[in-house]
Amino acid sequence: MKVFIKNKIMSWGNGSSVTDETGKTVFEVKGKVFSITRKKFLCDAEGNRLFTVRNRWLNLFIHKAFIYDKDKKKIAAVKNKLFTARQEYYVLGCKDDIKIDGKFFSYTANILKNGEIAGTIRRQITLVADAFELEANEEDLAFFVSLVIAIDNICDKKHR
Repeated sequence: MKVFIKNKIMSWGNGSSVTDETGKTVFEVKGKVFSITRKKFLCDAEGNRLFTVRNRWLNLFIHKAFIYDKDKKKIAAVKNKLFTARQEYYVLGCKDDIKIDGKFFSYTANILKNGEIAGTIRRQITLVADAFELEANEEDLAFFVSLVIAIDNICDKKHR
């Protein structure tokens, strides 16, 4: 299934919309207005919270973001790799071995799950807000959207 993740230009808390190819809302990302850790909530189309994504409060060299389930239990940590020419991110704490691998200055990255390509992230070029295209199977889709949100949070934190 292919979805499009678009950051909203004018929203309190830097929310995003996640739509399918027909434009139907699949998920909604709600950001917290005043949050040092850039906390965001991934909700289904009805508004039920599925995941919470937030950055680590203090990042020196290696940046991390954490993903929590709806019961506020930490299920994964996403971190970037230090000193690499590739844009690599590792997902720690999951039952599966997950890695996000892309090329430096590239707009495409693969999500590898246990060594196999399980999804593809493509960055969309826009002038006003970040936008991504994610292609993955439906069973992993919500978690993979939360991975994209975590990586976007990490990139925003590194560049500010």
